[in-house]
Amino acid sequence: MTDPASAPDREASRAPEPARVPEPPAAPVWGPGPAPEAAAPVTPSTVRDDLLAGFRAIARIRPLARATAVTTISCAGEGMLVACVPLLGERTLGGTGQGAALLSAIAVTALAANALLARRPRLLRPETVLAVSPVLLAAALALAALGGPLPLAAAVVLAGIAEGPQLTAVFAIRHRESPAPLRGQIFTTGASLKLTGFAVGAGVAGLLLDWSLPGALLAAAGVQLLAALVCVAWPRRPDAP
Repeated sequence: MTDPASAPDREASRAPEPARVPEPPAAPVWGPGPAPEAAAPVTPSTVRDDLLAGFRAIARIRPLARATAVTTISCAGEGMLVACVPLLGERTLGGTGQGAALLSAIAVTALAANALLARRPRLLRPETVLAVSPVLLAAALALAALGGPLPLAAAVVLAGIAEGPQLTAVFAIRHRESPAPLRGQIFTTGASLKLTGFAVGAGVAGLLLDWSLPGALLAAAGVQLLAALVCVAWPRRPDAP
């Protein structure tokens, strides 16, 4: 006979166990973890660094060195021409202010020459333009030294034909020969050298003008011939890899 007192105990033993609630995860320990690796410091480049990088690249790459040397010397002759323009306007056109008209005519002719070359880009190689343009500028300066409206008009046309394509040619050579990471530094350095040459030429012409206007123009023509000589005599041996 079953003990009635033990029935509740058996029922309790057959009852399902209550579900266990999982313990919450341990709270993270906030403490000094491993030190992160130090990042390499980034040093911003300065104008001096960019100029030095440009100088090194120009000196290392032969076509860039040649184009930079030729155009820097040629810009010195152009600076001499600009210094002479007011006196040319006074002597030939009746006033120093007419020199600005001469510069405008040169600029228009240069623009027209570049437009023609843009329509026929294979007509002349940049190296050919680099060699011929100083000779044309020398001829223009010699014509301006002769005096008279007709020689001066011919000088303006020749100067524009030479100056516009020369600038385009040196840009083409720089773009072609410059390494992509240094292209900005090379263009900046080349422009600074050309501006320096222009300023030196203008200063020398200012001294020569106290002596003679034709003498200053012929001296500028000699500077352009020097640029042409440098272009022809520059070694064309390919760069070492």
